[in-house]
Amino acid sequence: MNMKYDFDQIIPRHHTNSLKYDFAKERGKPDGLLPMWVADMDIQAPPAVREALAEKAAHGIFGYSEPDKNYYEALETWFGTRHKWMVDPYTAVLAPGVVYAICTLIRCLTQCGDSVLIQEPVYYCFRESIRDNGRKVVVNELRFDGRQYHIDFEDFERKIIENKVRLFILCSPHNPVGRVWKREELERLAEICLRHGVFVVADEIHEDFVYHGNTHLVFATLSQEVANNCAVCTSTSKSFNLAALQNANIFIANQQARRAFKQELESEGVSQANIMGLVACQAAYQYGAEWLDQLIDYLSGNIELMRETFCTRLPELQLVEPEGTYLPWVNFSKLGLSVSELDSRIVERAKLWLDSGVIFGAGGAGFQRFNIAVPRETLRQALKQLENIR
Repeated sequence: MNMKYDFDQIIPRHHTNSLKYDFAKERGKPDGLLPMWVADMDIQAPPAVREALAEKAAHGIFGYSEPDKNYYEALETWFGTRHKWMVDPYTAVLAPGVVYAICTLIRCLTQCGDSVLIQEPVYYCFRESIRDNGRKVVVNELRFDGRQYHIDFEDFERKIIENKVRLFILCSPHNPVGRVWKREELERLAEICLRHGVFVVADEIHEDFVYHGNTHLVFATLSQEVANNCAVCTSTSKSFNLAALQNANIFIANQQARRAFKQELESEGVSQANIMGLVACQAAYQYGAEWLDQLIDYLSGNIELMRETFCTRLPELQLVEPEGTYLPWVNFSKLGLSVSELDSRIVERAKLWLDSGVIFGAGGAGFQRFNIAVPRETLRQALKQLENIR
């Protein structure tokens, strides 16, 4: 592909209030590590987004703002074109972020002490969100066959019945194991949840990052019955590197659930949206498709670099082949190290800051999550440093 955009450009991020680069000490890490952890990119947002933000900044008035019909049309066009989802954009409720929305959905759709099911190893904020809101965490552990992860459906249903589960948080595509779930897998999950009255919160924040011919299927597209039993959580934060603008679109077709969600947001004092988040989201969905296509092609090259490096220079390590996300899951188990030994070597010998697998659940022991949404030279340097782990 002839690249129109320069993803090789290295943008300095130190001294920019970057969580990824400027807060190592506060996070218990030594200075001087190369950070390859938290899920934001070392790549500038699309030019069209930056131009739209600059225009709004030049206007200079940042009063209370609401999304207009152009915003909703951008949502409708993006999801219809990109994901073949003929969504009613007016079922979208704006929230300050997907994790914020998940916490709000937990509160408005369950009671204190209710059980909420997750599939570990999974994004650690799921477990924290459940516990922090006084609910019980129930885990359906994903099964690793030595190559990729699979759902244990029998255990999934058994856990629902035994724990009277009320809510299931689906990670699709899955972070960190990189699965892009197939239709038959999602249909089986949906059928079990419908049969047992379990509402599904589908975190689809990584929906735009898929590789190797995989296709992301929006959970709500399975059927109208499924659409009425789920909330689909989306955001431009990952796809276009806009996390700090705190804009998420939460699609809830079920009127009763949508009303409850809105009421809970109002009880928290959330009303008008961040105008910069609105502007960025609309511009990204209207003008960002070509940029995103080229970014995905570039990230595929980064994955290939990691694959080749492991084969030729780090054969002890296994890349769990990513079907989606820009956060490859790496298996270090052949090194025979304990969790603490592995974490220590990554910091002290490799001088890297990765996400330790155990933060995603007990099944993550021996694994690390690696952010490859960086210029290729940065990734090349990180992989070179990783060789010192031996």
